Amino acid sequence: MTSTRRFALFDTALGVCGVCWDPAGAIVAVALPEDDRADIERYLASFDAAPGDPDPDVADTIELIRGLMAGDDVDLSAVAVDIDALPDFDRRVYAITRDIPRGRVLTYGAVASRLGQPGAAQAVGRALGRNPIPVIIPCHRVVGAGTEVGGFSAPGGAATKSRILAAERVAGFGEPTLF
Repeated sequence: MTSTRRFALFDTALGVCGVCWDPAGAIVAVALPEDDRADIERYLASFDAAPGDPDPDVADTIELIRGLMAGDDVDLSAVAVDIDALPDFDRRVYAITRDIPRGRVLTYGAVASRLGQPGAAQAVGRALGRNPIPVIIPCHRVVGAGTEVGGFSAPGGAATKSRILAAERVAGFGEPTLF
């Protein structure tokens, strides 16, 4: 069976990233910077995808991601994503997360409260850890109480999350401090 999903790798200010899309051009996965391009290719291929040339909409999405990583004021909220096969809870968490504007953050607890499940902060964290489409579904914008970075399942972990938040100019990340 030949895959109808495609993926492509591209350079950003933070390193090589990748994107996987379905035949309609909806994004299925984003791979954040990784030291080994082969690891990124293996990850994206795991979505039943093969290398391909991006169509114009996907190429536009790649440029938006490049811009975000470079610190440009970009909005990824209109990018089409394919999350239909994901669990309902995860999709609900991702919908709330997509509404967090650039330069802002919410805590895991705040996301849980917006779900109507104020005791579900850990479940929110687990759902965000499974997010296959980071930066487009901006899980990096969800932090621990007191704006501690919290976890991040992408390569580089919390350091990558902090670098993305700094690129977005979120207060408290990437700024010089007095102490």
